[in-house]
Amino acid sequence: MTRRLWGRASSGNVQKAIWALEELALPYEHIEAGGTHGIVGEARYQAMNPNGLVPTLEEDGFVLWESNAILRYLAQAHADALGGVLALPENPRERALIDQWLDWQATAFTPAMRDAFLQLVRVAPEKRNADVIEASRAASERCAAMLDRHLAGTPYVAGERFSIADIAVGCAAHRWLILPFDKEERPNVVAWRDRLAQRPAGSSVLTLPLT
Repeated sequence: MTRRLWGRASSGNVQKAIWALEELALPYEHIEAGGTHGIVGEARYQAMNPNGLVPTLEEDGFVLWESNAILRYLAQAHADALGGVLALPENPRERALIDQWLDWQATAFTPAMRDAFLQLVRVAPEKRNADVIEASRAASERCAAMLDRHLAGTPYVAGERFSIADIAVGCAAHRWLILPFDKEERPNVVAWRDRLAQRPAGSSVLTLPLT
């Protein structure tokens, strides 16, 4: 089987796909794309992914983009890998909880911290907008507080078992935890992130710096 993952490893969305592929021990070729690596603006790439974004997964001619769609696909298409480590539950309510947290990461947590990330990591200090940073910090704090309260009563975000929801939210939480701004202590988030980092596949992305 030919399997390729396109996207720069510094991207949080690409990191989700890398983590899942490593968790499943699936062989793949990783092609750096986006940012300084270019490629995403080329016609051949946009023929695969018309958004010109990353990641894009190629598997024996099948092409898929959107990181959480890639997570769902890998969990379903390779449900038997390594004893079903990422297999989705058959119970529709249990599966709905995974979907709930995948959507929350994509629509709430990551968007909340995006402006602070861009300002503090990608913008020169003299050009930063303090009001934009503070608004983003406050929004991401609200998300982190909610996640911390939730994790006080469960070992993983969608229940008792590690799932692709932990991959998606875990990558976002890692970024939030290492963003260089003042934040409230969130002991449950930290303890959960540290548990995820003990997984060999998790440590491959949860140790990466912000770039």
